[in-house]
Amino acid sequence: MLGLTDAAMATVAAVAVTVSLPCFLYGAWIMLEAEAVTWSVLTYHLKFIAVGLTLTTVPLVGWMLPRLGDQLGGASVLHAFLGLQAYAMLAFGFTGIVRIFRAKREHNLYHDYDEDVLLSEIGSERMDHWRGRLRIGVFGYVLFWVLAYLVGIARYALRYL
Repeated sequence: MLGLTDAAMATVAAVAVTVSLPCFLYGAWIMLEAEAVTWSVLTYHLKFIAVGLTLTTVPLVGWMLPRLGDQLGGASVLHAFLGLQAYAMLAFGFTGIVRIFRAKREHNLYHDYDEDVLLSEIGSERMDHWRGRLRIGVFGYVLFWVLAYLVGIARYALRYL
């Protein structure tokens, strides 16, 4: 790919995935620090999350997955398993995000924020369930992402350093 050696591509992938962590952390910080999650706060947060996901997913799809069959064994299987779990948890959390987004959109809470309206009061009677799914999904994604990252960096160090 691009005429680079395996070591150079591995370095590019490792740097891209490493740079994604600050994007995820800053994106989370934006949401935690916001007094009111308005549309501008949400879109600002999503810009950093999208960059982080891109920096993680492009090396995965463009370089890691095509090479997985040649390396299937030991640490590469663990790395792939943990990474797959991270994306599964992201998908799980996404099911909650969709319902929360829809409820806040229907009640125009992204533009006309009303701090007296609780998320548990809008949407369906299962809003707390969807919020729980979001929390579990985000926590699980971060946990498995960190584990996959550590295994990946260890594999990189053993193979290329």
